[in-house]
Amino acid sequence: MFSRFLSLLACLAVVVGAWAQAPKYIFYFIGDGMGMGHVMTAQTYNRTVLGNDKPLTMMQFPVSSLAMTYSANSKITDSAAAGTALSTGSKTNNNMLGVLPDETPVYSIASELKKLGYGIAIGTSVEPDDATPGAFYAHVPSRSMYYEIGLDMAHSDYDMFVGSVLRGTKDAKGNDTGLVDSLRVNGYTVVEGREAFEKQKGNDKIVLLNNDPRIMHFGYTIDSIDANLHLPYITQACLDHLKRVSPDKFFMMIEGGNIDWAAHANDGGAVVKEILNFNEAIKIAYDFYLQHPDETLIVVTADHNTGGMQMGVEDGPKEVNLKNMDYQRISIEMFELYCKELIESGKAVKWDEMKSYLTKNLGLYGPIAVSEEQDEELRDKFEDTFIEHSGSDVETLYTTYNEFIETVFDILDHITGIGWTTTSHAGDFVPVFAVGVGSEMFGNVNNNIDIPAKMRRIVGIVK
Repeated sequence: MFSRFLSLLACLAVVVGAWAQAPKYIFYFIGDGMGMGHVMTAQTYNRTVLGNDKPLTMMQFPVSSLAMTYSANSKITDSAAAGTALSTGSKTNNNMLGVLPDETPVYSIASELKKLGYGIAIGTSVEPDDATPGAFYAHVPSRSMYYEIGLDMAHSDYDMFVGSVLRGTKDAKGNDTGLVDSLRVNGYTVVEGREAFEKQKGNDKIVLLNNDPRIMHFGYTIDSIDANLHLPYITQACLDHLKRVSPDKFFMMIEGGNIDWAAHANDGGAVVKEILNFNEAIKIAYDFYLQHPDETLIVVTADHNTGGMQMGVEDGPKEVNLKNMDYQRISIEMFELYCKELIESGKAVKWDEMKSYLTKNLGLYGPIAVSEEQDEELRDKFEDTFIEHSGSDVETLYTTYNEFIETVFDILDHITGIGWTTTSHAGDFVPVFAVGVGSEMFGNVNNNIDIPAKMRRIVGIVK
């Protein structure tokens, strides 16, 4: 009997010891679509163009490793399966969110920490009901079940959600689903835009949305939009809110969703600027860590690689010239809107006018030289699209571009020295970076499901 008592005391000591060392503040950053090539290109731009001696903040962390991303039913994951793996530690099929392949619910590290008294904030630069953020609170067999995902959000009891727009507020016929009312019944204050957010006082549970219905994300950094919301702003907003409502301990997941959008479009300049924006958000958490080094854990990773981005292309420049990205002042998405307006206007479009636009906004035919062969290709695609109206469209995950737009950005990236393997996802490793309490455990990550599993052990949920 006495030996059993001693054993019980020993077990209790282990548990108490684990909790005594557990981080009070956990930051989890997920760069959607951010593969190794994306990070390396952004860091090379940071070093050679911006002239920064110090690497990107995440690359300064003392611990780094790699993670495989395959899903339960595919060598190449989608964001739903990857988000489920990164949030719950369980593999599932592509398109499934917060459930196993047999639709058994699995629960995220965020939901488990909420039960332990942690404040929880989930923020993203895209829709808060999208796959990666949704994986931290929802349980649905299909990632497109936006109303059901929204209801799971309403019942999560998390302290703050931030994103662009909620897609489950209208049904297929455009009728109000009552989702916003469900959020309010469950104690959430739903606000749109920075001004409305900063005016609200003392609300403990908040859903902060963008107030620009034209776009499904916050807008690209490269477009120099005075964004109503952007990733560093929402990171600080979540941090400030959690410090107020749960100052003793909290967990925050921030997703750089626009990285994925830009990579699906094979827009190299936009990808790099989005990763730099993501890096600014990480800096906010790192500054907090420096004030609380014995109480904070920061983990940075990605759900998958999008686009297979790399430096160096066949028959490209001998030296990759990332300075070209500074001449690019618009994203491919903004260029698509410009071209669409031209076509819908019905006005005759002249090549010289388009050429001038390309020079002003992308640097082509100006600081970025265009060869005779490339010029001929651009002219041919321009005539097909704007004169003959015979050009075909190219579909990516999020949008559709005409052949002229695709050719412009293919040539721009090729001249710069940026290559792509796909407009979809790739199945290679993604990076993992960590600093703070328990960060040494992430030095041997080799699978995405390891990350939440290690968080659980660090916090003391499991031994």
